[in-house]
Amino acid sequence: AILICDMWDKHWCRGARARVDEMVRRMAPVVDKARAAGIRIIHAPSDVMEFYKDYPQRKRMLELPQVEPPAPVALPDPKLPIDDSDGGCDTEGDKVVYVWTREHPGLTIGPDDVISDNGRQVYSFLRHSGIGNLLVMGVHTNMCVLNRTFAIKQMARWGIRCILVRDLTDTMYDPKDPPQVSHDEGTALVVEHIEKHWCPSTTSAELVAALR
Repeated sequence: AILICDMWDKHWCRGARARVDEMVRRMAPVVDKARAAGIRIIHAPSDVMEFYKDYPQRKRMLELPQVEPPAPVALPDPKLPIDDSDGGCDTEGDKVVYVWTREHPGLTIGPDDVISDNGRQVYSFLRHSGIGNLLVMGVHTNMCVLNRTFAIKQMARWGIRCILVRDLTDTMYDPKDPPQVSHDEGTALVVEHIEKHWCPSTTSAELVAALR
């Protein structure tokens, strides 16, 4: 399955929003090709489930019998290589406010897709579907992609094999903060951290090539 993490329609940080808008243009055709090849698509835009309450893809997850996850494996959780303690926004004057209302409209929700921001629901869907491998894409790598209940850390602790799609993600990081590298270098550092401590990664090009 592919899990699309927190690719919202808006973001409080202008820099983050601009990068998401650009990423959607690259992500959408990859998701469409994966869906056509039979990979299941999980849309996980946190905090906006009310928007999707009447969608059959949302109802499908709510009606699914819940599978009790195993006791989580105690995995090491080392400190991130970047400082994101101030929120990580790289555009000045932006303040934290919840402006998102739905997933980015540039991403298609197919009839057989599912929608959830709940880890136990996602785990139950994977188990009912016989899926053990979860490709994770979306934002932000140092925050939601790692820490949401449906994302890499929790799924890895429950025994799901996660794979980060490293060119379809971004990091909340401001170059003025340690280690004072460029935004792209900060993202690369977080990707390397995930590869070392949590799961392997791939690229969208490698995924599309494998689908052939």
